[in-house]
Amino acid sequence: MKEDSLIWFKGSVICNRDAVVNVMSPTAQFGLNVFEGLRGYWNEQQQQLYIFRLDDHLDRLFESCKLLSLDSVYSKDEIKSFIKDLLTVGDFNADIAIRLTLFVDGDGSWNSLDAPDLFISPVIKMRKDISQLTDSTACISSWQRISDVSMPPRVKAGANYLAGRYAHLEANRAGYDLPILLNSAGKVAEGAGACIFIVRNNTLITPTLQCSVLESITRDTLIRLAELVGINVVIREIDRTELLISDEVFFCGSAAEITPITSINSIPVGNGKPGGITIKLLRKYQDVLTNQDNSDVPVSWLTTIT
Repeated sequence: MKEDSLIWFKGSVICNRDAVVNVMSPTAQFGLNVFEGLRGYWNEQQQQLYIFRLDDHLDRLFESCKLLSLDSVYSKDEIKSFIKDLLTVGDFNADIAIRLTLFVDGDGSWNSLDAPDLFISPVIKMRKDISQLTDSTACISSWQRISDVSMPPRVKAGANYLAGRYAHLEANRAGYDLPILLNSAGKVAEGAGACIFIVRNNTLITPTLQCSVLESITRDTLIRLAELVGINVVIREIDRTELLISDEVFFCGSAAEITPITSINSIPVGNGKPGGITIKLLRKYQDVLTNQDNSDVPVSWLTTIT
């Protein structure tokens, strides 16, 4: 991010370089924050920026607050207004990513009950180019995905993501791009910050929400879009060996969009290239996000910035 980029910080729109957080704060020391990563997509023909599933992201943000006993002084409608105002001032005419974080500043500790402050930070982030999808390799990590009895995966808290760091670093040191984590029962959970889908016999399969996965908005979107384009979807536990005999595998998330996995533990997935169902879903996903194809999807999914 550029130092002169505009962000919404503690009630004002300021330059990024002027945003200051106490180094002894609970958010700096212990990762005591909850956040959402949103995406905005620019439609050149319509000269319009669309924020995807804004209401759903904010609902999940407040659920995370509830589970961590963080009492936001801002309402959902106020935060929506802050986002719209900031993006209007910034005059964005490109795809963007938005980091929205409620964080505990001051000099408290990890068990602080102080009301969180808020920042909203948009940056240019272009969508995936379907014609130039890169191959990503993965390994099955030796690290276990966090669980509902330790650090609940449905909470999008900064501290939770350190668990994925161990797995990501392990994968990189072994020469892989990304890790796949199993849960405490030895079943497939997700990646480090992204949910997972596999394809077997033309059926799209993803783990249940009880398999130590985030209640992902992108995951939910793809399940619903797959059904619209006639792809059979099954939600169930996935064995680790199924990963190695899948026809297609991909990660998904607001940041990842759809990321094809072309080999796991050095074993090719399918023919070792992004699969047909993966590409079909990515194309449909991008069409919906840019309002090129809004048939049969909720109107609330797209928020316009004018």
